[in-house]
Amino acid sequence: MTPLQHAGQVRLRTRLADGPGDVAAAQALRYEVFVRELGAGGACHAHLPGQEADAFDPHADHLLLEDLARDDGTVVGVYRMMNRSQAIAAGRFSSAHEFDLTPLLASGRPLLELGRSCLLPAYRGGPAMMHLFAGVAQHVAAQPDTLLFGVASFHGTDTARLTAPLALLHSDHLAPPGLRPHAIGPHAIPMPVAAPADRKAALRAIPPLIKAYLRLGSVVGDGACVDPGFNTTDVCMMLDAAMMTADQRARLWPPRGSS
Repeated sequence: MTPLQHAGQVRLRTRLADGPGDVAAAQALRYEVFVRELGAGGACHAHLPGQEADAFDPHADHLLLEDLARDDGTVVGVYRMMNRSQAIAAGRFSSAHEFDLTPLLASGRPLLELGRSCLLPAYRGGPAMMHLFAGVAQHVAAQPDTLLFGVASFHGTDTARLTAPLALLHSDHLAPPGLRPHAIGPHAIPMPVAAPADRKAALRAIPPLIKAYLRLGSVVGDGACVDPGFNTTDVCMMLDAAMMTADQRARLWPPRGSS
């Protein structure tokens, strides 16, 4: 789907899953990261040993990241993507149980929900995440007014330690009222309204994936949701592709010939 990217011995390629074997490979990577590494539990993966799967998977597109320098065929990164018509077939968007998506649904805009993003540890902190982003960008290139959204997570459910980073997101990156999802349900918590006293410390406490979203121009919904099953505290992030700056677009579509 995307051209090869050279970074030392790493040759990265994204492509859409093609058939049950590819989807199973994505689910296996999700199990490795979310369950074995991060301690998620619950019914969503208990029925498929070694795979993290749910009812939305059959309706979604699965973006796979491969390292062609490996000879074992291992998928090293994944994204799950679901558009409006796929969500209708599934019954709802997967994040609708945590966030009221009415403002997005009422916008009339093309929608793409992003979720279940993960990378093997060796591929974090380098070009792999941006390569996945570029694959998503190519997926929506034909509809440049797409609203991309989805849940992004802080590890853990101790919300007291997240006061500062949540306050920073609320004070600096809150979505406009007309496109602002709201946390709902028994596990919803408000975001602190006052800006954090130590902004640098608050920024350090924000996970790399959320920081990457912010650099691309993403904003957040109001409130967060604790997810005991996944051992996370979730925020809803939204990126208006039509509002991206030239610099932000260049992060996803580098000039031809660059590496």
